Amino acid sequence: MAFRWRYLDASGAETAPPADAPEEFDDQAEAEAWFGDTWEDLREAGVDAVDLLDDSGEKVYGPMSLQEG
Repeated sequence: MAFRWRYLDASGAETAPPADAPEEFDDQAEAEAWFGDTWEDLREAGVDAVDLLDDSGEKVYGPMSLQEG
């Protein structure tokens, strides 16, 4: 099963992913490890929150805010 991140702006609308973001990950652990390493870069690129989706497009969890606090 593949997983992907959906990137959200401050209004909660889907926004384009950063150019260097992988389209999908082989498993949830890989997706979460990548996110753990890059969430601050995503925030600096204007991403406000993310949802984790499985390969059928179902939300695994989210939205998860990238803002402090």
